[in-house]
Order: sequence, then C-alpha cells, then structure tokens
Amino acid sequence: MIQGVQIDLISKERLENLTSMEKIHLILDYVMEGNIVVLEKGLDPEEQSRLIEITMLEITPDGFTGIEMETYHSNQGSAGGMGGILKRLFAKTGPDRRLTVIGPANQMKMIKKEKDFMSAWVSSR
Repeated sequence: MIQGVQIDLISKERLENLTSMEKIHLILDYVMEGNIVVLEKGLDPEEQSRLIEITMLEITPDGFTGIEMETYHSNQGSAGGMGGILKRLFAKTGPDRRLTVIGPANQMKMIKKEKDFMSAWVSSR
C-alpha cells in the first residue's frame, strides 16, 4: 500500500453541473477519507459558509476533526502576474478566478498565504 497523502484535483467542469449541496457532499466525502481536495474553480462565499456549517456537524471527538480551507483568488490586473500552473489553471476559469484547497484539519495547515503564493504543510495519515 502506498503511504502518504492523496491529492484530488477537481475540475470546474465536474462541479458546474452539481448543486451546491452535491458539491459540499462530494468535497466532504473526499476530505473525510483524509484526502486533500483542490478545486479548479473554488466555491462561492455562500457555498464556503455552508461547507463550514455542515463540517461542524460532522466533527466527532474520536474521528473527523474538521477542515482547513484556503482560497486563492487571482489578481487579473496585478503587475507581474502569475506564472506556471496557477496561471494555466486561472486562465480557464473566467473573471471570477479562484483555486480552493481543502483538507482534514488534523493533516493540513496553511503556513503562508500571499497575493501570489500559498504554502501548506500536510502530514501523512
């Protein structure tokens, strides 16, 4: 068996045909298995609030500890811009471009977030 952390990248195409609740349950299913989820197009603020709300109901003393979530918004008009994978990802998502990373709270901690950089520490299961 492979040890480590599984990272699931979910395209905006997969999410766009789902209702808000279907998106939330899809994300929670992956995260509750201990996976890190990266959404090509992040959730809107209302969906993020609902995800947090539902997550709070799922927390148990001996099991699921909740989520860590960070959204990276692109800054289309910034000087210098972005390069690499983020630029390629954001180029496809339109004017409201964002990338969201979600993982189990006991395995993932956001260390640093700047306007053009996010860093996360992830422990193995």
